[in-house]
Amino acid sequence: MPNADLLARSLSSVWHPCTQMKRHEALPLVPIARGEGVWLYDFEGRRYLDAVSSWWVNLFGHCNLRINAAITEQLGKLEHVMLAGFTHEPVVQLSERLAQLAPAGLGHCFYASDGASATEIALKMSAHYWRNLGKPQKTGFISLQNSYHGETLGALSVTDVALFRDAYGALLKQNATVASPDWRNAEAGESAADYALRCADMLEAHLRQHHDIAAFIVEPLVQGAAGMAMYHPAYLQRVGELCSQYGVHFIADEIAVGMGRTGTMFACEQADIRPDFLLLSKGISGGYLPLSVVMATDEIYRAFYADEAARGFLHSHSYTGNPLACRAALATLDIFVQDDVLSANRRKAAYLNRIAAPLREHPRVRNFRNIGMIWAFEVESQHPDFAQRCFALALQRELLLRPMGNTVYFMPPYVIGEEEMQILVTRTLDIVEVLA
Repeated sequence: MPNADLLARSLSSVWHPCTQMKRHEALPLVPIARGEGVWLYDFEGRRYLDAVSSWWVNLFGHCNLRINAAITEQLGKLEHVMLAGFTHEPVVQLSERLAQLAPAGLGHCFYASDGASATEIALKMSAHYWRNLGKPQKTGFISLQNSYHGETLGALSVTDVALFRDAYGALLKQNATVASPDWRNAEAGESAADYALRCADMLEAHLRQHHDIAAFIVEPLVQGAAGMAMYHPAYLQRVGELCSQYGVHFIADEIAVGMGRTGTMFACEQADIRPDFLLLSKGISGGYLPLSVVMATDEIYRAFYADEAARGFLHSHSYTGNPLACRAALATLDIFVQDDVLSANRRKAAYLNRIAAPLREHPRVRNFRNIGMIWAFEVESQHPDFAQRCFALALQRELLLRPMGNTVYFMPPYVIGEEEMQILVTRTLDIVEVLA
């Protein structure tokens, strides 16, 4: 099939996400026929290095043979069954394994299909918990400035990205935001840790004055849509203390940063904390099938355990706990163990940091930063549409980059090799030279 045929059919029938469709009059869609490892291929043989893991979901490469085999085996047993009143082996196994991996006490898993749905569940579950405890006034939520937690209405109410939020403001519950600990905002001479603690003091000031807060939701260590804003784990440590002190749930949104992306299986580990809710999606299924999980503490679970139906958490999705998605997730967890992925990633990150020295030291590059398998930097450029131009130039150089404003980031699949890292860094440096 020629690329042009699929492009025409897609434009006439598909409404693409997060897209002003009129832009595709000038910037064509990228048709993809197949994937292998870190590469995506179009119908005419051109290839693209998937440096953003297809919106941060792909961990172990496209068409991974082990994940393929696990899903194929499951297809011969059970494709789906409703999880209300029924259960099955993959969802039980996955729940047990996640409970073993996550911070102690997060023993109950509630499933959905995507990250925004996980956010909705956690917000509802938190408010309902307080209602069950006789505190129905606790319905407020706090998030960080520039936070992103999804685009359904509840998730948007704790998202602070104007592009996504403003058109729907009249539909949203108005929640509070507090200063982000993003170290790029620190004063001259102020360390990342000191700035993080100063921001935590601002959170405490808000909690001291407002007693209707149900939960504080945060992306641990990295705020993705804020331009990969990174901050010191001291902030999370202090937040854990404050939430406990003021009777507020701590929701850790690890949808993008969990599953090894920040260097540990869960970002919260780096602050040695246990949130009340841990949200997972994206990489949990290896980038194969829609799946999200809300992990909750035993205490929260017990607050819903009663004779009255109205005290139960009456929330559902048709494909909750889908067996195929759960098997993909189990295969993903197996690969982490079998390949000692976290150790391998540390070596890969060190290598990419070494070869990225010319990029880091480029006179037009600012705030080059890295945590785990995430890299980001800003480019000083006068180009009026830097992100779109960078995207187009990257495609010409066999790269899939998707900048946010003037922030360029790498978030590649964990199977990326040294030769592919060289391609990524060298060709990105070439793009910076063109646009700087």
